[in-house]
This record gives sequence, structure tokens and C-alpha cells, in this order.
Amino acid sequence: MKKIELEIVALSHSITQTNSYAVVLGEVNGLRRLPIVIGGFEAQAIAVALEKMKPTRPLTHDLMKNFMMAFTIDLHEVIISDLQEGIFYSKLVCSSESDTVEIDSRTSDALALAVRFGCPIYIYENIFDVAGVENTEGEEVPVGKSPEPGISTSQDLKSMSLDELNLLLNEVLEQEDYIRAIAIRDEINARKK
Repeated sequence: MKKIELEIVALSHSITQTNSYAVVLGEVNGLRRLPIVIGGFEAQAIAVALEKMKPTRPLTHDLMKNFMMAFTIDLHEVIISDLQEGIFYSKLVCSSESDTVEIDSRTSDALALAVRFGCPIYIYENIFDVAGVENTEGEEVPVGKSPEPGISTSQDLKSMSLDELNLLLNEVLEQEDYIRAIAIRDEINARKK
């Protein structure tokens, strides 16, 4: 089966489900996109890795990577391998010195690990043909720019002083709300320029 390489092009709140996020995967050197609804914890895990943030304690996906590295297991690629009743199924292609195996995984967890290992993400062409959408404008949505609705939206952040932003940043980092932290950090950095 032909595989198509994807990359993460956006991470935002899901417009179809409350308290959920959407990760948008884009075809490398193409215009098609694949939106996948994921949970808040998984969205944070992906955002933390994309933004190269270092939480005070390892997140579950960091622990998994550390475990794999300790036992010399490498993650070569992630494959979105099936779509059943609107749910994507994925496989982790891992190898050790003696064996290569495919391990079943939730797609959100597979993506969080792929970002940490820097490995490619693929989808089988027949699944992409069914679930992918054409992005005719070719627009890219920046990753990590959508904070929690109603709380620290970009308008709210713009009205805060730099001291207030720094206090808020510390609060959300203590709560391990890394998606909001990214938006606050971006506002602070924009003002420093």
C-alpha cells in the first residue's frame, strides 16, 4: 500500500466537539489536510513537544520515550493505518537490535511520540483519499496559537501589562496548561520585539 508523508500544521480547539482539540496534519509537498479530533491532554503533550518546552516533571509521552531509549528501542515511523467509524488507528514502527515490530497505538499518542522522536508520520493513500480535505488556498495555520476559549484569548492578553502576563504565565505553567502558556509566551515575545 502506498504511504503519504504528513506533518503537523496546526493544533487548535475543535469546532465540532467541545473540550476537544483538533490536530491538523498536512501532506508534505501537497495541499491536502487531515483534521483529527484529540483530547486536551494529548493536545498539550503534542504542543509541549512542538514548542520544545521542558515541563518540570516528564509527561507520559516523555516517560515513554525515555523508557524506549533506555532499552535501545527506536521509533522509526508512525503510520495512520485504518479508519473505522470516524476513528483513526495508528501503528508505531519500532526496532531494537534484534527485531522490528509494529505496535498498535491511539493516533494522538502516536503523534505525540513522533514529535518527540522526530520520526516521519505516514498515512495509507486509501485512508487519506477518504478522510483528507483539499486546502485550496494553501494557507497554513500556526501551531499552538489557540488558547482556551474565553480564558486568555489573544484580545485578553493584549489588554494585560507585561507584569500581568508574566504572572499569568507562571500560573498556567504551574497548572501544566502548556497550550495557554504558549499563547502567553508568544504575546510576551511579541512585545519584546
